[in-house]
Amino acid sequence: MKLAFAILLAIVTAGCGGYGSHSVTPPTPASTPVVAQLVPNNANSGGPAFTLEVDGTSFSANAVINFNGTKETTTFVSGTKLTTMIAASAITSSGPVPVTVTNPGTAGGQYGGGTSPVTSLPMSFTVN
Repeated sequence: MKLAFAILLAIVTAGCGGYGSHSVTPPTPASTPVVAQLVPNNANSGGPAFTLEVDGTSFSANAVINFNGTKETTTFVSGTKLTTMIAASAITSSGPVPVTVTNPGTAGGQYGGGTSPVTSLPMSFTVN
């Protein structure tokens, strides 16, 4: 009888989520940033370091500019403007360089939630 009660209790507990169980809410996507313009949009190979301005929409306060896949130290100017310093070593080879912006998302609470990171579509920067 004790064994049957223990099995029944285990089944009921498992079906109800068990003691101390909680549901976890998955993160939702953050706002998707959109890159509309790069200023400047080109540089000469072997040239000096320069400040890159990225204009667009839906930039979060902790958004990050990615230059050729590398996360750059980014200054948030507004929800439509970010800047970063591009090192001379990043423009040593000529050709197109993808530039994206990532909104990193926010952490969830005890039961999940928050937002997941979202990266813009790339815009091409040209190294001459």
